[in-house]
Amino acid sequence: MLLSSLGTSIANVGLPTLAQAFNASFQEVQWVVLAYLLAITTLIVSAGRLGDIIGRRRLLLAGIFLFTVASILCGIAPTLWLLIAARAAQGIGAAIMMALTMAFIGETVPKEKTGSAMGLLGTMSAIGTALGPSLGGVLIAGPGWQAIFLVNVPLGILTFLLAYRYLPVDRRGPKTDRPGFDHVGTLLLALTLAAYALAMTMGRGSFGPINMALLLVAALGVGLFVLAEARAASPLIRLAMFRDPGLSASLAMSALVATVMMATLVIGPFYLSRALGLAAAHVGLVLSVGPFAAALTGVPAGRMADRFGAQRMTLVGLIAIAAGCFVLSMSAALGIPGYIAPIVVITVGYALFQTANNTAVMTDVRADQRGVISGMLNLSRNLGLITGASVMGAVFALASATIDITTARPEAVATGMRITFAVAAILIVVALVIAVGSRALAKKWLRKSEQRYKWKLRA
Repeated sequence: MLLSSLGTSIANVGLPTLAQAFNASFQEVQWVVLAYLLAITTLIVSAGRLGDIIGRRRLLLAGIFLFTVASILCGIAPTLWLLIAARAAQGIGAAIMMALTMAFIGETVPKEKTGSAMGLLGTMSAIGTALGPSLGGVLIAGPGWQAIFLVNVPLGILTFLLAYRYLPVDRRGPKTDRPGFDHVGTLLLALTLAAYALAMTMGRGSFGPINMALLLVAALGVGLFVLAEARAASPLIRLAMFRDPGLSASLAMSALVATVMMATLVIGPFYLSRALGLAAAHVGLVLSVGPFAAALTGVPAGRMADRFGAQRMTLVGLIAIAAGCFVLSMSAALGIPGYIAPIVVITVGYALFQTANNTAVMTDVRADQRGVISGMLNLSRNLGLITGASVMGAVFALASATIDITTARPEAVATGMRITFAVAAILIVVALVIAVGSRALAKKWLRKSEQRYKWKLRA
């Protein structure tokens, strides 16, 4: 979990250096980040399902090996496009690691300790996200840009050895009992997710005909995927799973919360530099407060989910995020303290929500579905991040009433921040409504399931 999150955040800080090293435009070097993100988004559900079929330990070791080798290729890439290709391969390895790490919780941790384990994973993810920019800056200033990729090599080797030594060996059943892999569904889902991710990330905030065409392709892909899954003998995603209101609500809430969290990453740097006039070094320092707070909160949040119940802590986390967004939309005149205090509340609430929500979903998942459900949880978060980068960025630009946000007046940027986080607070209120409504629906669904089970027994 630490490796995959570090791989996401460490490359961002190197984009200006890479543009200079390869004599490339920002739009071209941006693909160093996008290739990694696209690979994870398009393949994470398929990686989880493949782990359920062929064995999670075996596939996880292959994913760690691929990530490590791809990191070497990134570090020695002679051209930008070979670097981008190596980053895509690194993203495939990261998708496997992210999907199967969470799935292993069900096999290796007692049910009553699930929340604590999820909290520890959240802490590792937050540490990787927080460590990336600062570590990347040090490595670029010292050995050079190659080091931001090569640093993953010793970490990858250590992770491979630990996984090989300590993770439980896959139980191998007869080949006749193993479900088949849904190749058609996998291809359709990958193409659909790639079209949506490209629609949300191309154009750097402007939404043109190409973006609309990609969105239409994604919508068509969703329809074809549903048809394919309804007919498949061993579907990638069993559509019947979405009848469970708890799972559907958890995925929807995860996407909404990730959309809001991306707003803090997209808008924060502009607000701190343009409205508050901070230097780049101070901006980085203030931005690291959020991930640092999340890292400190992860393990206690897991223990609270175990002790007080995952559903209750999900609500508490959402309320904290909504409160933080509301305060942030009102505190632009209070300077740096008025930014840091609500951001800490938001990130602490996010750590609590993420841990409790993942715990609620993964606690009672069937053994043969852990990988795909874990992949779907990660996918909902990734789609939220991608949507947040585009949609919340567009809201910020629109609210600031400027074409080029980098040259906007401080007052305009402050107004844009207030309006954007007011919208963010509304999105979290929607997530709260979903959380409360899903609890009532889940009770009805459980009662009906029990009745159906009793009728089958009588029959």
